Amino acid sequence: MTSRQPSLHHQALEILGRRIVTGDLPAGHVMLAESLEAELKVSRSVVREAVRVLQSIGMVESIKRVGIRVLPPQAWNPFDANIIRWRMDSDARGAQLRALAELRSAVEPVASELAAQNAPFPMRRELLQVAEEMVRVGRQGKMERFLELDTRFHALVLSGSGNEMFATLIGQVAETLAGRTTHGLMPAHPKEEALQWHLDVARAILDGKATAARRASAKMINETIEDLSPEWAGQPRVFVPVKP
Repeated sequence: MTSRQPSLHHQALEILGRRIVTGDLPAGHVMLAESLEAELKVSRSVVREAVRVLQSIGMVESIKRVGIRVLPPQAWNPFDANIIRWRMDSDARGAQLRALAELRSAVEPVASELAAQNAPFPMRRELLQVAEEMVRVGRQGKMERFLELDTRFHALVLSGSGNEMFATLIGQVAETLAGRTTHGLMPAHPKEEALQWHLDVARAILDGKATAARRASAKMINETIEDLSPEWAGQPRVFVPVKP
């Protein structure tokens, strides 16, 4: 079977989103729909749909009789998977990694603690099975499979917390893990201590040991931050204005 080609709408969205993230279309820049039609060689409806998505994630606004204005990063939805992926593929990768790592450090240890208290038994059992397979494939250097398992592991922890707001972060964590692999920020073989910490988290959750689960998760995330911190050295932070 041949791979499915991205739709024209998807292609237009990717082009415009990436240009905004890289600064090729800077904040304040005004685009005209007819100009985008000609440049991208697509119909008005395709442009309209791409702009609608960009509006929904805070990257542009449509101003009547003016055009489509690019908004600054402070207005963007930082949790949107497209924005995360575009930033990971740009010079802003370090800042994106930092934001996600700091978010994970605040959420995942608490999620692990809650999962040890609340997760259904089948979810606990699967978590340990996933962690054990991560050890096997990690030692074999099968990083594509390791990424799948790592994503599943963290999804189970967040979902197993029983906190639906934590569970909504699964997509953001998945984009982080995928981006680290895509951009060569993962070692050929995961560190043994990292593999052990995954096992420690899983076993503590299975046994209902909330404090141990939280501590093991914190060790794992702190190690990630230490490993990745050179990637964001000197990267500016985004300060979102506080509304009066």
